[in-house]
Amino acid sequence: MITITRGDTLQDIQEKVLQGERLSFEDGVRLLKSPHLLQIGELADIVRQRKNGDYAYFIYNTHLNYTNVCYLDCKLCAFGLKPDNPNAYTLSLDQIEQKYREMAPKQFTELHIVGGVNAKLPLEYYEEMLRLAKRILPGVHVQAFTAVELDYIARVAKLSVEETLERLRLAGLDSILGGGAEIFDPEVRRIISGHKTDAARWFHVHEVAHAMGFRTNASILYGHIEKAEHVIDHFIRLRDLQDKTGGFSAFFPFAFHPDNTALAREYNLKELTSGWYDLKLLAVSRLMLDNFDHIRSFWMMIGQKMAQVSLAFGVDDLDGTVMEEQIVHAAGAETAHYTPKESFIRMIREAGRIPAERDTLYNILRTY
Repeated sequence: MITITRGDTLQDIQEKVLQGERLSFEDGVRLLKSPHLLQIGELADIVRQRKNGDYAYFIYNTHLNYTNVCYLDCKLCAFGLKPDNPNAYTLSLDQIEQKYREMAPKQFTELHIVGGVNAKLPLEYYEEMLRLAKRILPGVHVQAFTAVELDYIARVAKLSVEETLERLRLAGLDSILGGGAEIFDPEVRRIISGHKTDAARWFHVHEVAHAMGFRTNASILYGHIEKAEHVIDHFIRLRDLQDKTGGFSAFFPFAFHPDNTALAREYNLKELTSGWYDLKLLAVSRLMLDNFDHIRSFWMMIGQKMAQVSLAFGVDDLDGTVMEEQIVHAAGAETAHYTPKESFIRMIREAGRIPAERDTLYNILRTY
């Protein structure tokens, strides 16, 4: 039985969790401001156990960052560059085909495609990118493009989101990424990401995708200028759409990496998020997002050791092997670009869980 520290005010929240009741905005803010990390983690672990038993998931996947050219000028980002920057690049279709051929022998089950918002790229570029993947990597699940990318692809093509998604589906798109959510609060979003696709449009893209049968994910960027109230508002907005559509597969937080970002320079943000905050945010997300099946800890953001510990704080998924990731590392991440599946198996076993290699849609391919 959980023991809440004497004098603590979480007793009523504990009772709600044990009874399976939904937590309120006020509950979430109290949790995120509470110093009692272990108690919060234990509550989150109860929810995780109810939803996923002893399984902890990972996937054998790789990333393709097809361009770093971006016209959005988000202060949070160190990856996107203007096209006249000497370090800017956009892969040609021939280069993408060569990358796929290099991936083929490794037999990844998921290809994760994400890039900058490059207004010079036509819809046909993305269609051919997908067709090449399906031809050269048969059987791979292509999870590609954030709602922000899709919004601009549709705008450039002068098509609706639905028309754009249908063309991409016919070309080979299987599911959609959860990035670009950042923080939904309009004032914070304006500061950190300027004229990037706003929250309403982000939700519109995901709602349309869900109505078309696409599974998508959801995320948050934390550890910059946000407050507890902004985080919980973010969770509740996601929870509301999930109530309506049921189309989200997983939620995962991105810890802000300040190096090389305008946001860090402007607001004097020098330090990475603390392990304490990383674990508490993951645990609170598990408690607030009661209609999400999976909470994912992204080891590339918080490190393998902290990701492993997060398995005791409501997390049931450690993400994937990944190769050649550039977006996080452009902001100063010093984590590896690749983690072999053997490392996931060891980390999960040490945490007392059953390692489950999954596909993108959380079908278990094998356990270890």
